[in-house]
Amino acid sequence: MARRRKRDEIIYKYNCSITEEEFKIKVKASNPEELISVNGYYELSPEKDDRPAHIKKRLGIGVETEQEETKEEEQTE
Repeated sequence: MARRRKRDEIIYKYNCSITEEEFKIKVKASNPEELISVNGYYELSPEKDDRPAHIKKRLGIGVETEQEETKEEEQTE
């Protein structure tokens, strides 16, 4: 039986300039110092955060603001 030829793929490692999170991609970046992660992007522009509520809850994003809003509503009543 013939052996499968292994692809010569180069994996590049970069760090997010905002969150310092390390991520890997298969394409060499032209400006690696300008790369940001998905979480870093949403930190910069929270108004564009269109992720579903269950994803935000799992990541712990927006949960605090919802809890604060319910506390404020309880206090006003």
